[in-house]
Amino acid sequence: MVEPFSQSFLIEGRNFLNAGKASTEIKSILKQLGVNAAFIRRVAIAAYEAEMNVVMYARKAKMTFQVTPQVIKILVNDEGPGIPDIERAMREGYSTATPEMREMGFGAGMGLPNIKRNSDDFTIESEVGKGTQLGITINIS
Repeated sequence: MVEPFSQSFLIEGRNFLNAGKASTEIKSILKQLGVNAAFIRRVAIAAYEAEMNVVMYARKAKMTFQVTPQVIKILVNDEGPGIPDIERAMREGYSTATPEMREMGFGAGMGLPNIKRNSDDFTIESEVGKGTQLGITINIS
């Protein structure tokens, strides 16, 4: 039985040294709560992809992670450039990664598609010049 739980993480843009820390922490918490490994894997992938998008493109973000007996939710609110064409950004292979990001192994254009694929419900809203909000839900019951 999973007890209701919530925690927030601040993610710093361009901080590749700490990239992945929030998603790793989320994975650890889910293990401690006794969540099934198949759900943990889906959450870890979605959280990591969302976190990396913040690190690569935004100035900063707040990632809120919530667990109830029924669902796991991840909400990401970033302060960044926003996404001018969400439909295009959702296409596999589409990327605006810089050459430097690609040299580090990022920018394959699979981030948002991987988040959607691993979610039972996925929402994305973005305002150019202001930021992007992601809502990721994974049903566990």
